[in-house]
Amino acid sequence: MTSRPLLVRDLLVLFGFTGWALALPSWGSDFIVSLALTCLMYVALSSSWALFCGTTRYLSLATSAFFGIGAYTSAVGLQALGWVPAVLLGAGLATLVALVMGAAVLHLRGTYFAVLTFGMTELIRHAITYFEKSVTGTVGRVLAVAPERDTIYQTVLGLAVLSVLVSIVVRRTRFGLALAGIGADEQRAQTLGVNTRWVKLAGFAMTAAFAGAVGAAMSARWTYIDPPTVFNPFIGFQTVLIALVGGALTLWGPLIAAIVFSLLAETLRLQAPQVYMMSLGILLILSVLYLPGGLASLRWETLRGWRDGARAWWKDGRATVRGTEGRAPRRAGERRLA
Repeated sequence: MTSRPLLVRDLLVLFGFTGWALALPSWGSDFIVSLALTCLMYVALSSSWALFCGTTRYLSLATSAFFGIGAYTSAVGLQALGWVPAVLLGAGLATLVALVMGAAVLHLRGTYFAVLTFGMTELIRHAITYFEKSVTGTVGRVLAVAPERDTIYQTVLGLAVLSVLVSIVVRRTRFGLALAGIGADEQRAQTLGVNTRWVKLAGFAMTAAFAGAVGAAMSARWTYIDPPTVFNPFIGFQTVLIALVGGALTLWGPLIAAIVFSLLAETLRLQAPQVYMMSLGILLILSVLYLPGGLASLRWETLRGWRDGARAWWKDGRATVRGTEGRAPRRAGERRLA
């Protein structure tokens, strides 16, 4: 398929997903809507994370920092500003922090970049905790004014759809090509004239803007927030896990994995949290070993390859066992003759 049919296909799939999600609150129960809201949250977070980190191969663990900044911004300014300005302000402050953070650490790669982004996340969390204890005298914020459930749902849905739409568009632009070039070979991209520093800053800030906006929208769902809740490292780790298992280099992989992980979370996390964490680890291991392209790369050919590989393994195992059993009587007979 050429680029144009692919673009039409992606837009049609996104349109169908949006229509289905918009109709869900009219027939779904509160539990279904809550499950869908969590799913949409991770669709927005993982899709925006994969657009930058999956393409450039920079493993950022700062998602929870931007999410928490957006949540606190909404909690502080919602009553004075209103719903939409508070969400936009949360995205703006998260973007500003990402620009400062990116200027400091985006020259690093690999483990160093991942550890430093996680360390800065913890630094921001402890700084806000210290400020609240020392200045305000309390820890946490209560949202006295919160929008209705459907307003929160439609906002998070809009952010999820926008994150996928931005991914569709960016992947077809020179900016997306520059991001892919950085992921393939950053030194070569520089020699070809790509300003890698500004491209990385822009991509990192774009990821932070979505995380901040989602955090600002989701804070109204909880009505009370504190640093351990909104700066929870698990939010960042699960975002990375969803993107990797779904396929960080694909468009629809994060969306598929977000649905799978949301269903696993609701069915196992409360009743069997240990089983839930084990399931996450097993999914990651299986994905790395047998499906490096993520769930989005799963095809009938892949399944047939697994089937043929399992059959070959079974035949080799049986042949080995039969050979061992056949050699044992021969050795016993040789010992008797001797």
